Amino acid sequence: MDEDTRYEAVRSRDARFDGEFFFAVETTGIYCRPSCPAVTPKRRNVRFFATAAAAQGSGFRACRRCRPDAAPGSAEWNVRADVVGRAVRLIGDGVVDREGVAGLAGRLGYSPRQVQRQLTGELGAGPVALARAQRAHTARVLCQTTDLPITEIAFAAGFASVRQFNDTMRAVYAQTPSALRAAASRSVRRGGTPTAGIPLRLAHRGPYRSGAIFDLLQAEAVPGVEEVSGAPGRRTYRRTLRLPHGTGIVAVDERPGGSGAGTGTHPGGWLEARLHLTDPRDLTTAVQRLRRLFDLDADPYAVDERLGADARLAPLVAARPGLRSPGAADPDELAVRALVGPAGAERLVRGYGKALDAPCGSLTHLFPEPAVLAGAEPHGPLGALTAALADGAVRLDAGADRDEAERALLALPGLDARTVAVVRTRALGDPDVAPPGADVPDSWRPWRSYAWQHLRAAGELEQTS
Repeated sequence: MDEDTRYEAVRSRDARFDGEFFFAVETTGIYCRPSCPAVTPKRRNVRFFATAAAAQGSGFRACRRCRPDAAPGSAEWNVRADVVGRAVRLIGDGVVDREGVAGLAGRLGYSPRQVQRQLTGELGAGPVALARAQRAHTARVLCQTTDLPITEIAFAAGFASVRQFNDTMRAVYAQTPSALRAAASRSVRRGGTPTAGIPLRLAHRGPYRSGAIFDLLQAEAVPGVEEVSGAPGRRTYRRTLRLPHGTGIVAVDERPGGSGAGTGTHPGGWLEARLHLTDPRDLTTAVQRLRRLFDLDADPYAVDERLGADARLAPLVAARPGLRSPGAADPDELAVRALVGPAGAERLVRGYGKALDAPCGSLTHLFPEPAVLAGAEPHGPLGALTAALADGAVRLDAGADRDEAERALLALPGLDARTVAVVRTRALGDPDVAPPGADVPDSWRPWRSYAWQHLRAAGELEQTS
């Protein structure tokens, strides 16, 4: 999009572009998402930015009306497999906070200077600035939705000091953390704690076929690790999470809409969620993994426009607008489950899963880590896969090179093309994986994974998780 086209999106308050770009107003010093309800500024006063971090780095503070920091992420980072796309996904997963820029660069196979140059050149902000913007958003959520002491919030959000925390919050929101907390309305702030659960709204753009996602999660739920309860249209998905600093339990609600299983669709908005964390430092990572699981950063308008132009897919797209391609909350777990199937996954949880210190209803275990499985069952395809995951021969994290991961998986014994395609689609979040063995046209690119979901939902392909 050129700047004139972006300005037209701002004039029309087009929510389709929320998170795809941001605009700032030089006369007010504020930056917004395109759908901001405020009076449209004059064109000569508007500047455009690829990221919230770039706007913040230029001295603009976040709008209090449209909360641009809470916009859905750009779908571009799901599509792109280059170093910039991989870096953005890793930063979203909290790698810079945990390992620094050197750790990020090491995962990408580049020098810190090369990563800095490429990110700044394309996004207007380097890895530190992108991570800083993410920390500020995490801190705002904790200020407004929990009763954690301000000092604990600073370190939970990833800041190195309370002073750094206060300075950043004043720069980004023009308010101190205490003022942000005091200004939070009752409808937003619910007095939660990490023990009682942190309430969240997981934003998405455009229509979202929530029923189809919950149908799939219910069909493949592994007892002890996952459960889906409630009637179709009002279900709740709950699961355990292994996180960098501790463990978590998440509950995500299906939004009502339509009638019957798999028919609910709603135009834009969010999914309600609640996170129970043993360590609040894991908030950012947990949220990003949920966003990948539910494919919340997708651009359904672009997907439906491309696939809806195909004669075979047009009626399927019309019947299920906003159908998503689900990812994984834990990529290594997904790979193991794709290999062994639902019954095998349940057996592994019973035999080797780590029991939670405080079980929550039917959620009692974490899925076993690859290293544990490699030691317990070292032979056969499962042993080969888990050993490769444990020693890093196969990497499936947010910044993994998808082509390299696929080649490494296909080199392992017992992993056929279909299993690897599922791993690439779900664990690696690739939006452009064709159904193995299917003759599909290039016109479905770059959204062949979504075409796969449409064909599965219509019963034209075998259901495989």
